[in-house]
Amino acid sequence: MCPDPVVLVIFGSGGDLNWRKLTPALYNLFLDKWLPEKFAIIGVDRREMSMEEFRDHLLDGVNRFSRRGRADPTTWSDFASHLAGYISADFDDSAMFTTLKDKLAAFDKGWNCRANHVFYLATPPALIPTVSEQLGSANLTSERDRARIVVEKPFGRDLKSAQELNAKLASVFHESQIYRIDHYLGKETVQNILVFRFANAFFEPVWDRRYIDNVQITVAEQVGVEHRGGYYEHAGALRDMVQNHLMQVLCYIAMEPPVSFDANEVRNKKLDVLRAIRPLRKKQVLECAVRGQYGPGRIDGENVIGYRQEPDVAPDSQAETFAAIRLFIENWRWQGVPFYLRTGKRLGEAISTVSIQFQAVPHQPFPASALEKHWQPNRLTIEIQPDEGICLHFHAKHPGPKICLESVDMRFSYKEAFNTEPPKAYETLLLDVLRGDATLFMRADQVEEAWSIVDPILEVWQAHSANFPNYPAGTWGPDAAESLLREDGRSWMQSASPREGTTGR
Repeated sequence: MCPDPVVLVIFGSGGDLNWRKLTPALYNLFLDKWLPEKFAIIGVDRREMSMEEFRDHLLDGVNRFSRRGRADPTTWSDFASHLAGYISADFDDSAMFTTLKDKLAAFDKGWNCRANHVFYLATPPALIPTVSEQLGSANLTSERDRARIVVEKPFGRDLKSAQELNAKLASVFHESQIYRIDHYLGKETVQNILVFRFANAFFEPVWDRRYIDNVQITVAEQVGVEHRGGYYEHAGALRDMVQNHLMQVLCYIAMEPPVSFDANEVRNKKLDVLRAIRPLRKKQVLECAVRGQYGPGRIDGENVIGYRQEPDVAPDSQAETFAAIRLFIENWRWQGVPFYLRTGKRLGEAISTVSIQFQAVPHQPFPASALEKHWQPNRLTIEIQPDEGICLHFHAKHPGPKICLESVDMRFSYKEAFNTEPPKAYETLLLDVLRGDATLFMRADQVEEAWSIVDPILEVWQAHSANFPNYPAGTWGPDAAESLLREDGRSWMQSASPREGTTGR
């Protein structure tokens, strides 16, 4: 439970993020008794709504998107009693922030205590400086132990803009008050990477260049850009997914053991990984990075349109919907081990996995007749979604008088092992914000270091037009993505069980 009284102020509370994610997560935390007895939620938005309309709007979101399904009327009524206000105003209206300050002071007086204040910016990125400046001007940020601000991605468009945004926030908030949220780090399986590595003795001794051949991180989506065409035109897959989600997962896989689970200790170890990644020179980008854009194709037997036919997308768009890169970490543990990262929309399957492929055995004593047709290397797959779990792929003898080797899987499933549904990512992260635990949130230096890695790729891609579209919807991306690994004598693994016909090094 989060014991400290708290008032959560959601800027942009009439928008999609609060409707789909935040309020359903808060409702589930309430049902599981993780919220303090004294808590209140205040909505702030430009959208005109009465308090009754605001509550009905949020109830509709809970009914649609809560992992528990439709809300029970009694428990919803109890939760809704904590929806303590809705303010309709422009975010640059200083009078509105004065009103907000008075409301927060009233809670302190009514509760007879000093509550924590969490300011959640569920707003477009361009409004972050405006809201933070107004909070500072209203003297709502000066108490470090009471005030926190939560900022959604994208955090900047490149290194320069991220540095400017960090400087703007730092002029109002101390770094310890800033929570840069990446919902991917709230997923149970992502967090379990640290537990798997550092709470078990049997894998960490082989978790280095001596035994691991390569690491593949894949976030594949079958959906297109849907209603986000306007956003995607200015973002693209590299900014939207690689710079944050995939880079953070890479850090968990590659980081050194932390001394403790202290927030700054864990984040320091992740920063060490980012700093050790070999910088990409511009002349290397075309050899180490691949981009793609989906054209018309078929998904689950149905015809789907190409990216350039999506709403709010330019007919000659150069925005990439697929990105793959090869990185190297230049330190003692990982020297020479390639890390392959890829993400894309309208791909052949909706999966998020980390595949750790081990080195081949140094000598194969079995006769050729004993080996299966497609020999597969030993591999450990961490399945982030949709089936959360861990799978170890190894070889065993098929029963019978002859020596015949087959590939088999040893699988751990969250659903089967714990017989419970894990909390959604936003439930975990919101609770951490309320508790003041920044372990799963990005620090300013982490954000800037991640941008410094992808900036050269962005610059080269912006300077050279691409021949789009270059992969049909329903496939696994452009041919160049396969070539990226084929040149190294390797191939992509599509899921926990290898796709028929694929081979590894």
